[in-house]
Amino acid sequence: MLIVCVAAFLAAGLTLFSGFGLGSLLLPVFAIFFPIETAVVATALVHLSNNLFKGVLLGRYANAGVVMRFGVPALLAAVVGAYLLDALAAAEPLTTWQLGSRTCAITPVGSVIGLLVVAFSAVELHPVSRSMGFDVRWMPIGGSISGFLGGLSGHQGAMRTAFLIRLGMDKEAFLGTGILCAILVDLARLSTYAVLAQGVEVSAVVTEAPLVLAATVSAFAGSWVGRKLLPKIEMQSIHLLVGGLLAVLGLAIAAGIV
Repeated sequence: MLIVCVAAFLAAGLTLFSGFGLGSLLLPVFAIFFPIETAVVATALVHLSNNLFKGVLLGRYANAGVVMRFGVPALLAAVVGAYLLDALAAAEPLTTWQLGSRTCAITPVGSVIGLLVVAFSAVELHPVSRSMGFDVRWMPIGGSISGFLGGLSGHQGAMRTAFLIRLGMDKEAFLGTGILCAILVDLARLSTYAVLAQGVEVSAVVTEAPLVLAATVSAFAGSWVGRKLLPKIEMQSIHLLVGGLLAVLGLAIAAGIV
């Protein structure tokens, strides 16, 4: 439980600086305790709870027009991503290998999610990502990509930040808009997970409710502390830290270690 709480605390704090990171860093940690498809559900529950907490604080500043043009396509695409996760989770392992006395299985879903994590680490570590942005007319496409990745693996925040950060909104509107879009995706994917799995993954998470609750409370604390430390943190350090951790953890998921 300590590992999960520390990861949730640190990841939630990093999210305030980078605009994303909670799901990206918490998912591999939950994957230590749950099958990967169940870990996605557990991560989504913590992610949604933390976003609802932030939504109470900043949701009133959201740009309604952007939420409609970006958030609604993201919501619909999240359902598609969740369906793909369900299909991949049912597939047989591609291969197995030995790590000491432990048998590690390389599965289609683990490979896809792990490689996505590695891809996001490459984007995060590349200097070009500091100025990444997109024209406003691409918002529905950006929302669809972000939502699809959110439904498949929970990694919606990096693409969302890349699109929204260049729209000229002030800080409060940017944060509030991103939070509401994230809430829409979390609601869509959690509902779809529950329907597709007939509640199996959700039930598995419920049996570990203390672990999920502890992660949620830790995420709240991390968000609060992160805001206090915001003036003292350099963005370059955050980018390097997040990118490095994502690379290591993504490779571990793809290789079947976690």
